[in-house]
Amino acid sequence: MESLKSELSLVLGETVSRLETISEQPSTRLYALYDRQDKPMPLVAKYFRYQGRAALEAKKLALLGHEGLIKVPAVYGLVLSQQPPVHEMLLMARLEGVSAEAPPRDAACRQQLCEEVVKGLLAWHRISSHGLVGTVDSTQQNSWPAWFQQRVEVLWSTLSYLRPLAFTLADRQMLFRSRQQLARLFRDFDDACVMLHGNLRLTSLIKNARSDQLLAMTQPGTILWGPREYELIHLGDTPMEQMLLQHYLQCAPVSEGFLWRRWLYQLWDCIDELVQNGRFDRPRFDRACAQLLPWLG
Repeated sequence: MESLKSELSLVLGETVSRLETISEQPSTRLYALYDRQDKPMPLVAKYFRYQGRAALEAKKLALLGHEGLIKVPAVYGLVLSQQPPVHEMLLMARLEGVSAEAPPRDAACRQQLCEEVVKGLLAWHRISSHGLVGTVDSTQQNSWPAWFQQRVEVLWSTLSYLRPLAFTLADRQMLFRSRQQLARLFRDFDDACVMLHGNLRLTSLIKNARSDQLLAMTQPGTILWGPREYELIHLGDTPMEQMLLQHYLQCAPVSEGFLWRRWLYQLWDCIDELVQNGRFDRPRFDRACAQLLPWLG
């Protein structure tokens, strides 16, 4: 922590007296910064354990901010550090407000928040990719089912090489079966690819603590162009998420295949997290397996 304070003080040209951890993920940490008078500075620092991730998030935030209605954090700078352990940092605007995980005041506020989120999402979802699909740093002219199959093959090969101890034979069999039946699970799929936030969760939504009004969306995912249904895969664990999902589907229905593909996406998203960050969400993986299994025949 002391080395980070010194590093940030040098970059900013102003003494950083302390850092306060706002949130922590397997590969990132978000810090609030305080000056020499111990007053909050108007920016935050997002620490990335792995190289290349900070630039991707900065680019994604710039695209979302330029094209959408929802505010996203402004990026002030990118710090590439060679101090051990080698890391990167994004310097971003400090946002007032609280996470949407905080319970709303009443049903009317909950409904208002859902409407604001869906309105903002649909503004992004009206932007066509014109045939492009993929992550912010690697787009290609392709269909979503073909691109997703490529992604599954890469993850399957990497998993076979890593052979994580947390994996059982039943886990591998489930992945193998879902991989073998991708063509059937995507049968008749014809949704166009649009601009996605890519990480729609309550923790990514910032709202006003008093009015519950939506203020901003943070922590975007790496996928830039994909079908609208992929935006919804993280919703459903809490009553608020379920309400948000239902409100979106009422305003903009997706294909019936989302009933089973949402669990397919979650299954392989768990593997992506394992490969990228070494973190395996066993409860989420098991739930996705249980929900997808009836659709595999």
